Amino acid sequence: MDQICQCGKDCLKSAKIMRASFKNFFKPCENCKKYKFKKYSPLKNQIELKELNANFGMCICGKRHLDVVMAHVLKIMIDEGIKTEGSTLRGVCVPIITPAYPLDSVPYLSENSLVILSEEMDKICAEKIIKEVPEIKGVLKGDLKDIVGIKDSNSIPNTYDLLGGCDLRCDIVKTPWGIVYIYKYQGKMHIELPKPLSPKIIQLKNVLDKYDHPKILDCTCGPGTLGIAALLAGANRVVFNDVWFEAAQTTAMNLEINGFPTEYLGTDKGLIACGDNFEVYCLDIKDIKSVLDYSFDVCLVDVFPGVDPRSFKEAVECICQEVVII
Repeated sequence: MDQICQCGKDCLKSAKIMRASFKNFFKPCENCKKYKFKKYSPLKNQIELKELNANFGMCICGKRHLDVVMAHVLKIMIDEGIKTEGSTLRGVCVPIITPAYPLDSVPYLSENSLVILSEEMDKICAEKIIKEVPEIKGVLKGDLKDIVGIKDSNSIPNTYDLLGGCDLRCDIVKTPWGIVYIYKYQGKMHIELPKPLSPKIIQLKNVLDKYDHPKILDCTCGPGTLGIAALLAGANRVVFNDVWFEAAQTTAMNLEINGFPTEYLGTDKGLIACGDNFEVYCLDIKDIKSVLDYSFDVCLVDVFPGVDPRSFKEAVECICQEVVII
């Protein structure tokens, strides 16, 4: 794998490397101290804050409890005038860990393991956080309520602003056919954190169980999770498509990360990547049937909340035996 992150650093890891390291990524060592910050109490009143060492609670192993990291971020935001003296940990920002997978306890974070999202952030404060808080990989400005991406072909794309660092992060998704590693530049792709077993994956399995090596059209593929899982499950062929170029490009990246040799074709519309048993398109769903000369057993339609999937279904019914709304 020869992919390089947009930031120029070694952020992208192959599935083989991820498998070897992720299980204990957020576990504390025997020297890590437990802290009990109060989420709704002003930071200045927290006794725990006064007990932190000169390294702001950093253990000799290089990890810190998530609450300590958030307290460090909040202190900087207060110092920079972004937050007031009465601000609490509860409202400091949205922490998005990487790699993300279901945890049974609060994580202890190491270097470059967290991207944060705040609608109040400015660039000066973001750059100070990146410099002084080693766990923070990237700082985004935006509102969690605003879904990132394009809802449909008639919508204007929405993104978060990257104010500092790098926002590439990885979700680790468990499926019945193996683990799927989904990288995304979080400012350009919607936040969808893994669950112990995703309802979407369960629904996908129920569909695939009805077929023997089906042909799949993943017509709103996002970062590629469902289609890649279908390939792992033994699908004969998967065609990925998304009207959002960033999503189609991300899918191509994730196919290679997950062990599927990928040829990049370098176009921003139409066919952008392919492999032995898959193709990746960036097209309006209404145009996808005009470039394909074969039909599918199943079409997967996974739209954003609040988007009516009927137009997507109508656009592909003539080339798909079954259309499944995920």
